Amino acid sequence: MAISAADVKKLRDMTGAGMMDCKKALQEADGDFDKAVEILRKKGASVAAKRAERAANEGVVVTKIWNNGKSGAILAVNCETDFVANSDDFVNFAKQILDLIVEKQPANIDELLTLEIDGVTVSEKLNEVIGKIGEKIEISNFAIVNAESGVVVDYIHHGANLGVMLKVCNVSEMNDEIEKLFKDIAMQIAAMKPLYVKRDDVPTDVIAKEKEIYKEVALKEGKPEQIVDRIAEGKLNKFFGEVCLLEQTFVKDNNKTVGQLIEEYNKANGTNISIAEFYRFHVADEK
Repeated sequence: MAISAADVKKLRDMTGAGMMDCKKALQEADGDFDKAVEILRKKGASVAAKRAERAANEGVVVTKIWNNGKSGAILAVNCETDFVANSDDFVNFAKQILDLIVEKQPANIDELLTLEIDGVTVSEKLNEVIGKIGEKIEISNFAIVNAESGVVVDYIHHGANLGVMLKVCNVSEMNDEIEKLFKDIAMQIAAMKPLYVKRDDVPTDVIAKEKEIYKEVALKEGKPEQIVDRIAEGKLNKFFGEVCLLEQTFVKDNNKTVGQLIEEYNKANGTNISIAEFYRFHVADEK
């Protein structure tokens, strides 16, 4: 059956697939558009299966803030190459998924994949995009942040493969000074990779394991047993200074910690602002 250029263009507009893929699908379907769409979807699923074991260490992180700055969402989508990560098709797909997260607020990725977008599930839409682009693509991670008594602050690092979102409490409304302060702290999170806000957030089993390692190392180094506990405590404080945001040295001023920076702001402005939580997504870490 002869397939016209107009038919190929129509299928391309419907699916976003490449011109040659659309022509082949229409030829295989004898001009039936519904069958052609199904063929293209199956092709996407086939490509996804073939590339399942490939590494996907590139991608984008996208964010969105709404509800007068009191709600935010952050999403990481992975792919195989930076060429694809910078393509309009890939970036638009990530933004489309982010908008769906904002609208439907799924609890996890499994639930997200069952939601519908453009008349198909996100899982099916993902296969369509994989079939069109020809690379492994994964929706790697997302988080929704709500700050009823505060604000949400986001930061996307140059290149868009690293992003941060943090929840700031006890803020009635955003102003330029507060935004600058917490944008700086978001950049601190991006650069210094803290795991927790404060030491009280560190699980007791993590602390116990670290302390055990420090004591064992000290003993192997020949340190007297009676001072091993003191040595371990000292090293533990250094550990907290590395993994806890508030105890990290502020990258823009080595004379103070992030916690001291916030304390100074509160003292100068008569406020009680604090950080409740943060998310740091880097596509190279997500997969």
